[in-house]
Amino acid sequence: METLKYKVITSITQYKKNCNTLEELVFSGAKDKNTKDEIALLTLLIKKWDADHLFTTDLDPIQLLQSFMDEQGMKAKDLVSLLDVSKGYVSDILHYKKGLSKDVIRKLATHFKVSQEAFNRPYALVVPVRVIKTRKRKVNAYSLQK
Repeated sequence: METLKYKVITSITQYKKNCNTLEELVFSGAKDKNTKDEIALLTLLIKKWDADHLFTTDLDPIQLLQSFMDEQGMKAKDLVSLLDVSKGYVSDILHYKKGLSKDVIRKLATHFKVSQEAFNRPYALVVPVRVIKTRKRKVNAYSLQK
């Protein structure tokens, strides 16, 4: 009996291997039917793994990003170059002051080899509610946006 080339993903090692294989196939430029079928199958297997494992956590997209950064030993400055954005924008993202743009979500999903849906979920932002004026200085009051 012939051994299957691909199986249902059951481990993180197998998941990463399939992600790397998919990336190689996509960027290989091959357009034959077998390659397209292989890409479709790997995509399906990876999406199944993502659905079963990424969304069962209680992590919001920013917590997920921070956990990926910790795993890879990344700092905020590394995100600046990865995402090609300002360090202020990265700071605002990591401190829940700004949401993730479509472009940022796309780049993060590609870099961390997860589906875009992992980062494209709702989460609360911290926004200024009012400015309190005193004689000596202004103080911004922040609260969670629901």
